[in-house]
Amino acid sequence: MNAVLAVLKAIPLWLLLALAAAGVIWWQHGQIQDARANAADLAQQVGQCQQARDNLVALANEQGKALGDLQLAAQQRKVAAEKAVADARASAEPDYQAANRLQQERTGGDQCVAATLIIDKELGL
Repeated sequence: MNAVLAVLKAIPLWLLLALAAAGVIWWQHGQIQDARANAADLAQQVGQCQQARDNLVALANEQGKALGDLQLAAQQRKVAAEKAVADARASAEPDYQAANRLQQERTGGDQCVAATLIIDKELGL
């Protein structure tokens, strides 16, 4: 043990400090290389996430457009159906009026009696 102390005392202090500094620099260099590798991996993951986000945004925009188109088509079908119902009512009105007149003539002109007879006939009474 005394021999080791004697060898350490023979080495100048500046040389010990230089060796210690070199060791710290070598250790830090390894840490920096690892940090750079981790940063590169994280940058690649960020790029992949941004690309995935951009793809999702594009899909959401397409779906929104498709949904808008479907709503517009539904609105157009609703308007067309309402027009068809109105046209059917308008074209059926003369026939309806004629049927009411005939029914009133058959039952003596009383609409309540006509309605009662029609209901009774439907119910089988």
